[in-house]
Amino acid sequence: MKDLSQIDQPQGIAGLARRVPVQKRSRERYELILKTAMEILTEKGSDGFKMSDIVERTKISFGSLYQYFPDKTAVIGTLLDRYNQLGHDCVQAELATIITVGDLHPSLCRLVDSYYQVFMDVPVMADLLDATQSDKILQKLDEEDMNVLSGFLLHALERLPKSIDKDTLELAAVLMMKLIAAAVRHAINLETEDAEKMLTIFKNMLPLDVKTLLGHP
Repeated sequence: MKDLSQIDQPQGIAGLARRVPVQKRSRERYELILKTAMEILTEKGSDGFKMSDIVERTKISFGSLYQYFPDKTAVIGTLLDRYNQLGHDCVQAELATIITVGDLHPSLCRLVDSYYQVFMDVPVMADLLDATQSDKILQKLDEEDMNVLSGFLLHALERLPKSIDKDTLELAAVLMMKLIAAAVRHAINLETEDAEKMLTIFKNMLPLDVKTLLGHP
């Protein structure tokens, strides 16, 4: 798995860190904050997460903490952005296998399984998603991430033979990626056996080709 400490979020995006330090000592402190925040989220969930918990566990002063993260949203947003990169890698790897129309359905099925496995491997991702439910800034970050994922699917669909205008194809890509994300996000809240059954049903509903995706006979 990719070392997440090597992933820097884009600068200037609302909901993320004020700055990413480059000096070794400051960088270590920055990573300690994020590592501790992840541990707290895993233990207490997003509702129980507090900035004071980070201060208590790391012994880093509030002043130093706020130099990097102005609030709880910024900490969670930074972690969310980092872990979204795992989802990007997963989606891109699976969509790269779409070469012919016949590749679409099996690739989308593998994408569902791989995306689900990312959440199983990194349980804190579910807590990060929970945090987006009540925070408009985090919802915006999640929306932006979904747009990126939809763009990956659009790019894959554009490689296939078709007689469909790009605007329609783009709408289809956005809808399909949102449906996949919704199915996986629902599955992670179920017991493993129920999650696997539900995802199997969902995969059987995925389109076999681009025309089916768009509802054409």
